[in-house]
Amino acid sequence: MLKIFISSHGHFASGIKSSVEILMGPNPRITVFDAYVDQDSVQEHLDAFYENVSEDDQVLLLSDLYGGSVNQVMYTYLLKPNTRLVAGVNLALVLELAVKEEISDEELSELVEQSRSMLRVVELDKSEVVEELSDDFF
Repeated sequence: MLKIFISSHGHFASGIKSSVEILMGPNPRITVFDAYVDQDSVQEHLDAFYENVSEDDQVLLLSDLYGGSVNQVMYTYLLKPNTRLVAGVNLALVLELAVKEEISDEELSELVEQSRSMLRVVELDKSEVVEELSDDFF
């Protein structure tokens, strides 16, 4: 079974989980930890998380920022069996992962690329606006 642990600086991780639950309902396979909002550490929460991981489980660690302190702690857990780490998490990625029971390295790479495409500058298509205005006024 795929188990997901998301951690971030501040409340970003719990915000992603909240959004997933609004869109898809509760998902007990997703665990989150908001770092630096209290005295708890990422390491403490990861250690507790791994107490409920069996040798047959796949673990996907998701951090908010590549190279950040949260990511650095998560990196040390890559020595654990069946564990992978993705930095720069976004909601599009978590939504795709939330429906997976397991995931291959190839699938994970594809989903990361897909989620990157969701980050973009959105511009107004002026031709559509002109058409809409024309329809309204003529």
